[in-house]
Amino acid sequence: MHILSLHYPDDLLITSGKSPQALEAELTFLLGVKLFELRRLSLGKAAAFCSMNKPQFMYELGRLQIPVINLVDNQIADELRND
Repeated sequence: MHILSLHYPDDLLITSGKSPQALEAELTFLLGVKLFELRRLSLGKAAAFCSMNKPQFMYELGRLQIPVINLVDNQIADELRND
């Protein structure tokens, strides 16, 4: 596994009002969400990236109003034909 070091200003830590560990967990979560949205990570891999199980990650996606299932038009048509 590779490690990513991310430098962030003290201002971010101060304005967030979080501990360094909490802020870093939030930044990791936000990166995992974005990678999921961009389809770079599957739901399961994004959840694992965020140190969450799938139901926890799905709940957090819902809280952010991010669809868990993100199908393009031709995938929707395929799903409708298969029912």
